[in-house]
Amino acid sequence: MVDIGHAGNGDPQVARLANALHPWHLAASLHAPMTTPSVPPQLDAATIDEAPAADPLALATPQPADATAMARGLARKVMIAALFGGLVFAGLVLYGDVHKLRQAAQSFAPGAVALGFALAAANYALRILRWQYYLHCIDVEVPLLESSVVFLSGFTMSVTPGKVGEVFKSLLLYESRGVSMVRTAPIVIAERLTDLIALVLLTALGSLAFEHGVLIAGVGAVGVSCLVAVFAYRPLGEFFLRMAERIPVLAKVSHKLREAYESLLNMVHPSGLLLGSAIATVAWGMECAALYVIVRGFAGTQLPWDAAVFAYAASTIAGAVAMMPGGLGITEAGMTGLLQKLGGSTMEPAIATAATMLVRLATLWFAVAIGMVALAIYRVMQRNAAAAK
Repeated sequence: MVDIGHAGNGDPQVARLANALHPWHLAASLHAPMTTPSVPPQLDAATIDEAPAADPLALATPQPADATAMARGLARKVMIAALFGGLVFAGLVLYGDVHKLRQAAQSFAPGAVALGFALAAANYALRILRWQYYLHCIDVEVPLLESSVVFLSGFTMSVTPGKVGEVFKSLLLYESRGVSMVRTAPIVIAERLTDLIALVLLTALGSLAFEHGVLIAGVGAVGVSCLVAVFAYRPLGEFFLRMAERIPVLAKVSHKLREAYESLLNMVHPSGLLLGSAIATVAWGMECAALYVIVRGFAGTQLPWDAAVFAYAASTIAGAVAMMPGGLGITEAGMTGLLQKLGGSTMEPAIATAATMLVRLATLWFAVAIGMVALAIYRVMQRNAAAAK
């Protein structure tokens, strides 16, 4: 892993990234006692600038004595989020009534959970392909296996607000390949943009089951259109960049903002935006299907497919907009409420609660677990690469 304690002295990109993710103190969570592969000299000259001494985006350099605490940082952040998630689940259990939840569990078909986890895994596989496509768009070639490990490692940050911590993937690529984070970090923006487009489309599709769903989907579509206009229409983007140059704090990093914007444009041109959104729509549709099969795993429970799509997509958007880590609390409450609203007389509170808990295990906490395993594999790969030199 990157030694932030040393990178902070000569690597302004790592410092800026860590400072940008300050709410979760990402810099303190990425340290492990490992040798960082050297960056090719030509890449240093082309992509890494010296940080001005007074740069407000620079991060205070951690002391070497803090290495042990930094190594435990990532696990600590995940544990805090898991504790919060446990409290959310406890609230759901109280709402659903423990006795009724036990009765619902007795009528549940275990195979539905297995299928739900498989559908969630299909979502991850499709998003790996999108990640690889975006890397190709900015002329960054990484073998598929290594790229997949890096992508899945980013799932450890799924419980950061708005998943902003997934910029962690850019840090790993910088460490392993020496690729400028300014070039690759915009991929996360492109991913979130196409994810939002996909979820709005799915919400619109599922809104056929909900009286006011079309209006909700329409408002979301307008918001997405505005975002697309800023990121994909160069004159509008240039206008905002010029505005940023007039702000003293942003003026000092305006060249980095322009470089990041150019990388983003390479990914959100019409064909790239269309392909990325299509992949995202199918991928998130898999998780909507996971909700559908899990709900129908409860004996005697009926839920139309469009209601399942709306319940999952709309609650996911709500959790993202709330900027809660992993959408915790907001997504669960929204999904449980929508299932009860759209599930008819067979959708008892206990069943809606149990289904929500199982779906969140399959689509959020399963991802975090995969991310931790992938990160361990990444560390082994880096150690082997260092030993081979």
